[in-house]
Amino acid sequence: MRRITALAAAGVVLLLLVIAQLVLPGLAAQRLRERLARSGTVISVRVEAFPAVELLWHHADRVVVRMGQYRSNPGHLAGLLAQASDVGSLDASATEVQAGLLTLHDASLRKRGDQLTGSASVTEADLRSAIPVLQSVQPVASGNGQLTLRGTGALFGITASVDATVRAQDGRLVVQPDVPFGGLATITVFANSHLSVQGVGAASAAGGFSVYAEAQLH
Repeated sequence: MRRITALAAAGVVLLLLVIAQLVLPGLAAQRLRERLARSGTVISVRVEAFPAVELLWHHADRVVVRMGQYRSNPGHLAGLLAQASDVGSLDASATEVQAGLLTLHDASLRKRGDQLTGSASVTEADLRSAIPVLQSVQPVASGNGQLTLRGTGALFGITASVDATVRAQDGRLVVQPDVPFGGLATITVFANSHLSVQGVGAASAAGGFSVYAEAQLH
């Protein structure tokens, strides 16, 4: 009798695990889809976990997200980055990302373990729209985890070109003009308590340039 009871209990547990494996990933994907839909157009979301009961503790083996447009809200982005630490593998992409005044195209984010890599393309037209005084911005050097951009702008009828170095500093992404005492004008362009930026790079492309960055979650 005890043996029959034990076998029946094991069968129930196995059945529950099978049901969870079939149902929980879909529910997690739907919940993520609804959250992302508040900030853009969701094309597809896939969540994988084995065993699926990992999702009850907010852990997934792999998440794949495809979006059309995405509006980058600092608070929303911080929340997503915090949750990314519970995902073993993440592949996310968006056709267009509105990051404040700037528009990014063909943006992608990849996570393996605690390492993040991201890339996107920027057009000169979008840069001029975001910062009207700029006439052009081009990468002139890239290496060792930092890049140098040359920007040409016009103000009060005067046109001038200035180089600036974009690099990681204490986990933040900063921009420093390459002029005497430029360190006094260093600007932090990205900082997040959930990750440390390790390096950036860029390459010229038709109508603009492509950029990429590496970071580590903590």
